[in-house]
Amino acid sequence: MTVIDQKTDKQRAFAPFRLSRLRSLARSRDGAAAIEFALLAIPYFMVIFAILETFVAFAAEELVSNAVDTMGRRMRTGQITYNLGRTTDMSQTQFRQAFCNEISILISCSATEVATPSKLYLDVQTFSTFSAIPTTVPKLSTDKYADINTAAFKYAPGGAGTINMLRAYYRWEIITDLVRPYITTIRPSDGSMPTQYLIVATTAFQNEQYP
Repeated sequence: MTVIDQKTDKQRAFAPFRLSRLRSLARSRDGAAAIEFALLAIPYFMVIFAILETFVAFAAEELVSNAVDTMGRRMRTGQITYNLGRTTDMSQTQFRQAFCNEISILISCSATEVATPSKLYLDVQTFSTFSAIPTTVPKLSTDKYADINTAAFKYAPGGAGTINMLRAYYRWEIITDLVRPYITTIRPSDGSMPTQYLIVATTAFQNEQYP
């Protein structure tokens, strides 16, 4: 038998083995889970982050709403007054700081924010009747996603027996891109990426006839 014949015999003998190995490789599922996870990881985590961000945003909304109710109750009962010459009097800055203390578990206000609002806005006014209280959010334009108009915001609560409104606005920053088109309520007029969800909470009440 020649050398060529010997090589041919070896190749013929090895051919079924190679075919079997190829078939085994084709049927193998080793590493499939890792590959599938790599393909699905990005959309999976984007959905998870979107859920978490939406949850935190609505938790912040509830926190601001509770703070409005708490501060409104203190004003209604005379625990917080304004310009009455009492120890319960609070200036606008003091009132803003007290409000920030109520939401500090999730939202922090710097000293600069307390003095000059850029995210948290408080509007406290007194009215002659409940029907005179505004029912809409003041906007810079009629556009659905227009920014709020802060020009008319005041800190002018009334005394005993007066009708008052306390309204809080907070610009909550949205981080996850997937959520922004659906949850943002303030959108730049230049068409750039929106990032803010405007939290609005309002309470209207008549102060008690405290002495």
